[in-house]
Amino acid sequence: MQPNNPLHGITLEQIINELVAHYGWEYMGTMIKIKCFNEDPSVKSSLKFLRRTPWARTKVEQMYLNMLRKRRK
Repeated sequence: MQPNNPLHGITLEQIINELVAHYGWEYMGTMIKIKCFNEDPSVKSSLKFLRRTPWARTKVEQMYLNMLRKRRK
């Protein structure tokens, strides 16, 4: 169990959906330059890419954590 890990129990799909709702694809694609955010973006294509690409997943998770921090303020 990871009680201090804010990502514990949250799926990658939930993270993407919340980021898209909060920032939108265009902003996400500007901040993290990956094709699945910039060209015909979809949750499905993003999940496929991020599951195979650890560096990109790390950046998306970091963006999510930053969003959560800003929401709490």
